[in-house]
Formats: sequence, structure tokens, C-alpha cells
Amino acid sequence: MKAWILAARPKTLPAAIVPVWVGCVLAWKLVGAVDWRLAGFTLAGALCIQVATNLFNDAIDARKGADTEERLGPRRVTASGMLSRRVVYGGAAFFLLLAFACGVPLFLERGWVMLAIGVPSLFLAYGYTGGPFPLAYLGLGELFVVLFFGFVAVMGTVFVQTGEWLWPGAVLGLQVGLLSAVLITINNLRDVEEDRRSGKRTLAVRIGREGMLGVLHGMIYLPMVLTGLGRNFGMPWLLLLSFPWFLLGLTVVHLVKRTEPGPAYNGYLALAALQLVGFAVVVTIAAAI
Repeated sequence: MKAWILAARPKTLPAAIVPVWVGCVLAWKLVGAVDWRLAGFTLAGALCIQVATNLFNDAIDARKGADTEERLGPRRVTASGMLSRRVVYGGAAFFLLLAFACGVPLFLERGWVMLAIGVPSLFLAYGYTGGPFPLAYLGLGELFVVLFFGFVAVMGTVFVQTGEWLWPGAVLGLQVGLLSAVLITINNLRDVEEDRRSGKRTLAVRIGREGMLGVLHGMIYLPMVLTGLGRNFGMPWLLLLSFPWFLLGLTVVHLVKRTEPGPAYNGYLALAALQLVGFAVVVTIAAAI
């Protein structure tokens, strides 16, 4: 059980929870109601896809030599021998099946659009690190997170709740996606030397530490700037209330900038996850005022 919990990477799960949370809050703000049954299936599906992605990542990185016993991050169960590659692949497939099952009620409620969202999401759980064009190995990991853990997840949740594509969902989706990408950026900065040796061409490997620090600043500043649009969809307090998570984000960037890659980055990842959850809390409060 300890190995499976480690492989699921609990610290990454806010990236699956927050988009559904924020999407439901926005739907409630715009139409005055939330369908909790559909919200439950949406959340469960998102969590299953996240866990499946993490399991595929664990097994594939071990096969490609991107994870070794010398890694600076948390222990990986396949590379360390805690679980066999075949067992981890099986676990990933199981969670994809659960995600598919969670998508059936959403398809019955909203039709073919759910297939257009769900099928690519299911495939990219594997395609993030596997297949002929593994996104993480091509330097596209951050873009993947912004698109699928931001735009697709938030706007998809709003669509499930309302049956409409509403532009505020795109704004909050971009904010959530960028703040979620902070996690993968810190992760890639921590592992940049190991990734370079193994041929994993992450964005950090491609543009270097200084370039990634600039990207990291943008991932904090742009969501803050976009909070000013909250007044246009009934959340005028969103900007003022956002300063705590914004300052936390700046603190994380400062810590990363002054610290050489090492185990300390694991603590910075936890702070980045806290920032993402803090954003969701602020959206909820702003919507309720």
C-alpha cells in the first residue's frame, strides 16, 4: 500500500482537484446551481486520470533511464524495485478504466462533446511520457499542463454543469493551468541534470535555468493580472483577495532562484501546491461575497 500511495504522488493531486473545484464555483456563480452528482463524476474522473498519468510516468521513466536511484526527488517505485514495471502499467490501465467509467454519466448528460474532451485526456495520460511523441521528453510538459489541467479541465467542468461554453471559464482555466504548471516547472528544474544525462529534453533542459526562472515568474504574474477580470463575471473582490497566494508564489520563485537543485525543491513543490489550493479558496470566497 505504501508503494502504491508513493506511486500515485498525492502532492500532485491538487492539480486534478482544483480545476473541477474552480469550475463548479464559477458555474454556481453564473447560473446559481451545482449538480453535485455530475461534479462527483467529474472530480473522480480527473483524479483517476491524474493517478494514471503518474503511474505511466513512473514506469516509463524507469524504462527509459530518466529515473535512477540518484534522483533528487521522491523515490520512484519502478526504478527502486518496489513494484515491477508490469504491475505499475496494470495499475495505470486500471485507473484509466475507472476514468472511462466516470465519463459515461457525463457523456449521457452532455453528449459527444464529452468524447472530444475525454478521449484525448485518456490517451495523453500515457502520451505524456510514452508513445512516439512523449510530451515530457519534447519540452511540452508545461504546455500540456496549461491546456489540459487548465483550459480543458475548468471549461469542461463549467460545460458539464451548465451545458454552455462561457468565456470566464477560459480566464480561470488559464489561471489554474499556469499555477498548476508551476509544479512541473519546479520539478523539472530540480531534475534538470538527471534529465539531461538521460536524454529527456524537458523545457528546463532546452532553455536552461535562467530561462526557466523567467517562465516561472510569468506563471505567477499573469494569473495575478488576470484576476482583474473578475469584476466582469461577478467577482470584484478577486484581485484584492489574491495577494496572499500571489505573495506565496513570489516566495517560492525566490527560494528556487537562490537554491541549487536538490531535495529542498520537494518542499518548494509542496508550497506551490498550497498556492494552487489557495487560489481555489480565494475564487470560492470571491464568488460568495
